[in-house]
Amino acid sequence: MTIHVEGLVAIAVFYLLILFVGIWAAWKNKHSGEAEGTDRSETIMVGGRDIGLFVGGFTMTATWVGGGYINGTAEYVYLPDQGLVWAQAPFGYALSLVLGGLFFAKPMRSRGYVTMLDPFQQLYGKRMGGLLFIPALMGEIFWSAAILSALGATLSVIVDINIKMSVVISALIAIFYTLVGGLYSVAYTDVVQLFCIFVGLWISVPFALTNPAVSDITVTAVKQVYQSPWRGSVNKNDTWVWIDNFCLLMLGGIPWQVYFQRVLSASSATYAQVLSFLAAFGCLVMAVPSVLIGAIGASTDWNQTSYGGVSPKEKEQADMILPIVLQHLCPPFVSFFGLGAVSAAVMSSADSSILSASSMFARNIYQLAFRQSASDREIVWVMRITIFVFGGLATLMALVSGTVYGLWYLSSDLVYVIIFPQLLSVLFIKGTNTYGSVAAYLFGMVLRIGGGEPYLQLPPFIYYPGWTTEERIHPMTGEMEEVVIQKFPFKTVSMLASFLGNVAFSYLAKYLFESGKISHKYDFLDAVVSKHSGEIMDKTTLVTRGNNIGLSEMAPVKPRLSVTLAAAFTRRDTLPTETVEEEEESSPDSSHHDEE
Repeated sequence: MTIHVEGLVAIAVFYLLILFVGIWAAWKNKHSGEAEGTDRSETIMVGGRDIGLFVGGFTMTATWVGGGYINGTAEYVYLPDQGLVWAQAPFGYALSLVLGGLFFAKPMRSRGYVTMLDPFQQLYGKRMGGLLFIPALMGEIFWSAAILSALGATLSVIVDINIKMSVVISALIAIFYTLVGGLYSVAYTDVVQLFCIFVGLWISVPFALTNPAVSDITVTAVKQVYQSPWRGSVNKNDTWVWIDNFCLLMLGGIPWQVYFQRVLSASSATYAQVLSFLAAFGCLVMAVPSVLIGAIGASTDWNQTSYGGVSPKEKEQADMILPIVLQHLCPPFVSFFGLGAVSAAVMSSADSSILSASSMFARNIYQLAFRQSASDREIVWVMRITIFVFGGLATLMALVSGTVYGLWYLSSDLVYVIIFPQLLSVLFIKGTNTYGSVAAYLFGMVLRIGGGEPYLQLPPFIYYPGWTTEERIHPMTGEMEEVVIQKFPFKTVSMLASFLGNVAFSYLAKYLFESGKISHKYDFLDAVVSKHSGEIMDKTTLVTRGNNIGLSEMAPVKPRLSVTLAAAFTRRDTLPTETVEEEEESSPDSSHHDEE
């Protein structure tokens, strides 16, 4: 085993830089929010709602721009049977941020929510909030695991050291500064992360482009030289698959706590919108060097390089094309700087997902569902413990699970087909209730899982129109197997079915109970009849102190009745009459009680 000392030094320098920035951010903001009386737990989750334009722009961009984004974009541009046209992440995620800014950021931020699950628990109750937490948690954990798994592979290219050790060290650093500083540490390290990626890659690109082994990328974009043109094409049979995947990125990129964590930390609703638009531009800018590196990989005669005569695609290393190009087509000092920066950035990408998962658990599961009387100090400790637990879980999966990418694909699909339609309903469709939400959850889950997942060797039990079979080498076992390929856009159809199911079953339940066709005593979810339900949350308990929100944004927000959440599920008939009436006028769930 050879150890590249320069590579180790480069990685150590960048890791220490990010660790230092994370600890500095925690120390700098340790008293943030105390003057306004903001709870410490909320400061950890949403940074005291005072993240400004500069740091906010960087951290919002880092929602999606991280190790997986830059490596994945380069990989798809490089792959002979894919190409630039299939590298959908840059435009897909940029559009998701634009749509998030246009339609979702303002209502979420102006109502003063703390996590993405708050409106679900407010309208559908704590049990439904717990169900929706499952796909959200899976998405965050598997995303972190996929990032750490990619990091181990990247480091193995730079320095020939134990991959498992490097993954554990990287995870411990990210977990440590997230434990110490919460969102402040995540946000400030995001600034360093994006700077490292930008500088590291752009320093490397000119050297790689001018390497004698690399042909003119403008020629290889349209002509076959060493492989198919890297511009790529979409076969007629794959058109619906392309559209389905693009919709998954564009719409499925919205309902993530990592995004709303940044939205809810903005100093105002307008800022949250502006940050989303800035981040969309940032996503496109940060993808440019990755696209160029993928194109360089597709334009290289590998016989002339230290990599060897067999191309990365033939060695099953296409997913590592970015570190391979930096390693073998750039001078050593450039490649180590670039790879060190990229490795540190990949490590830093895992922090926000871990924080997001722990925020949702501490607030929406532990506090609002089980311990409404929990003190702020107790919630902080629950967050710290879960940051460590979820971080450890993601690290374990990165080390032992060979199917971490398959799990990530499936869980991100479930976020798209289950959480996105529910988010649409809870924010924009009046009259939806818990019965519709349960039906939508089941529809989305059955229709998506029914389509199967080849990467997980999960066979379909629903064969959508146009399905076909292909023989593929399984990436884990190396065995040839026949897999079913769905050519139908079943993910988007599942999402639409989930949305329509929510609306239809909500209005059906409302009609059946309110018309008396079903006795009121069978309203076991207390979603239609019971106006004073202990299950449906009082809006005022979900909105923390209004002084963090501009007066112009406070129309739909009423001040919280108490500092603690002891009365989180209080009966509404104990409130002053005028408070209830005013609240029902502004609350999105007021349609529950229109006809009572």
